[in-house]
Amino acid sequence: MPLRQDYLLTTAVLSADRSTLDALQDIAGYAPHNPEHEVAALREREAALRQAELNTERARLAYEAARELQIQAGWDFHNPILGARAAVVAQFGPDSLAVSAIGLKRKSDRKRLVRRRSSAAA
Repeated sequence: MPLRQDYLLTTAVLSADRSTLDALQDIAGYAPHNPEHEVAALREREAALRQAELNTERARLAYEAARELQIQAGWDFHNPILGARAAVVAQFGPDSLAVSAIGLKRKSDRKRLVRRRSSAAA
């Protein structure tokens, strides 16, 4: 048995395990000493695995649906905010204190363009 058992097994490994279980059922006279290795016990564990996989898939779908709702709600909130910012600039002007109050930079606070002297003119 592996020492680390805290990672998800790949589909290939689980598929091989299921094939092994199917083959064990066809072996006549298979009688292990460990009751955990009996076909009935293995079938129960395989059924529990299938249920866990189903639960994981349902949770993934629920997560994706909730994520889509979150994205839509975010955009439904963000778009009117953009309009409100534009309305403040239009109503109070681009250099007003109201513009800086909503988190935008005032026109007078922007860095002025500095022209460089060309070396030919000097």
